[in-house]
Amino acid sequence: MTRPTIGMLGSHSAEEIAVSAKSHGFQTVVVCQKGRERLYTVYNKHLYDYIFVLDRFGDLIHDETQSKLQELGTLWVPNRSFSVYVGYDNIEQKFTLPLYGNRNILRTEDRGLPKDQYWLLQESGVRIPRSFSPDEIDRLVIVKVQQKENPLERAFFYASSPAEYDERSRMLIENGSIGEDDLKGAIIEEFVIAPRFNANFQAYGLDDIFGSLDFVGFDDRVQTNLSGLLNLPARDQLALDLIPVNEEVGHKGVTMRESKKPLVYDAAERLLDGVREHFPPKMIGLFSLQGALTEESEFVVFDLSPRVPGAPCVGPTSPEMRRLSLKMKQPIQSPLDLCMIEIDRAVHEDRIEDITT
Repeated sequence: MTRPTIGMLGSHSAEEIAVSAKSHGFQTVVVCQKGRERLYTVYNKHLYDYIFVLDRFGDLIHDETQSKLQELGTLWVPNRSFSVYVGYDNIEQKFTLPLYGNRNILRTEDRGLPKDQYWLLQESGVRIPRSFSPDEIDRLVIVKVQQKENPLERAFFYASSPAEYDERSRMLIENGSIGEDDLKGAIIEEFVIAPRFNANFQAYGLDDIFGSLDFVGFDDRVQTNLSGLLNLPARDQLALDLIPVNEEVGHKGVTMRESKKPLVYDAAERLLDGVREHFPPKMIGLFSLQGALTEESEFVVFDLSPRVPGAPCVGPTSPEMRRLSLKMKQPIQSPLDLCMIEIDRAVHEDRIEDITT
């Protein structure tokens, strides 16, 4: 079987995908949006054999664009920007390219749908935070709201009572961070006071060869303006009239004690069983469980990323890379290397249908 060209949207994790693809001998194609293309067309053009620049990311779904990608034999690797800008209906019904992974599970990432990520996590038996309505708030909660006019990011604020919720939500509406309609769809959940860990995994379509999954490492998120605020002494934090905004702008590598790691594996295995039952065929490719590890040794999961997590720090900072190098009998420098190894094996064994949807 002819080796495919690895395709990606020019945002979120396109550099990370392309580095691994090129390192494993694949040609690459990136689809960019006009005005946001220089990172790929100028500074990293050596990573891409083909570059398409469209007026909008959403134009990827047009027949002309898809035909050009089909002529290249493109195998698409989804990232978060692909889900947001192309849209789930288009991905599930109109996107005709083979997609590495399970396209039917991408939709679960958005909260508020009948079968969203919290529904899936609960059905899988994974511990998640308790949720509240505004008038039920009786402890510290985090309120997750879609940012106004920014489909890729959410605004966050904290409250300990219904009155505090009303006060802080009104401030965000007045300063333009969120809208009234955004607030109606907000998620209110208990704030778990515990260290956070993004647990990143690779699930395999060729599970008869590689096993069901591999753990690739932990990271934590760098957020603005929260990360800057936390760098100040408490006295100075209290003096500021500022609502923290948890917009993700980066990642940093972290590790967890070995005695606690089985909790994370257990959550991942439960999720894989739930995906097989509710979103067949199964989880394929990279995914992330963002959670907190409590004093009671519970791993409480509050976010699922069912696609490339987009945390390039994991490769350089994770001790798991060395262990996976021994398993794969070749150097593993990035979690994306596992994706490319599986794609390469599927090509050689004519089993692309086992890793794509």
